[in-house]
Amino acid sequence: QVQLVESGGGLVQPGGSLRLSCAASGIIFSTYTMGWYRQAPGKQRDMVATITRGAMTTYADSGKGRFTISRDNAKNTMYLQMNSLKPEDTAVYYCNAVGMVYGLRSDYWGQGTQVTVSS
Repeated sequence: QVQLVESGGGLVQPGGSLRLSCAASGIIFSTYTMGWYRQAPGKQRDMVATITRGAMTTYADSGKGRFTISRDNAKNTMYLQMNSLKPEDTAVYYCNAVGMVYGLRSDYWGQGTQVTVSS
């Protein structure tokens, strides 16, 4: 059974920092492209950052220079360091894993963790 469990969300003041974690089980973590997505109320789910199994990273413009995605394959865990947070970063943040299993695309999501940026 595949599980992606996010943690680290919460309430933070503008300009503050948070570090999100995504612990994966049930997959060969090192072979998956991992990503963070977010969804604000009434809006679509958008990509925040992704990291391939070779540790190549991609960021949405909204997070460039402020967010850093990383992964620790030994711990089956992905991270998102978020600095200089803004109210518009408020959303539910989701962990995503994409890989190929027996030639078929496998796509998994976590349950999400709430990030609220407010004074």
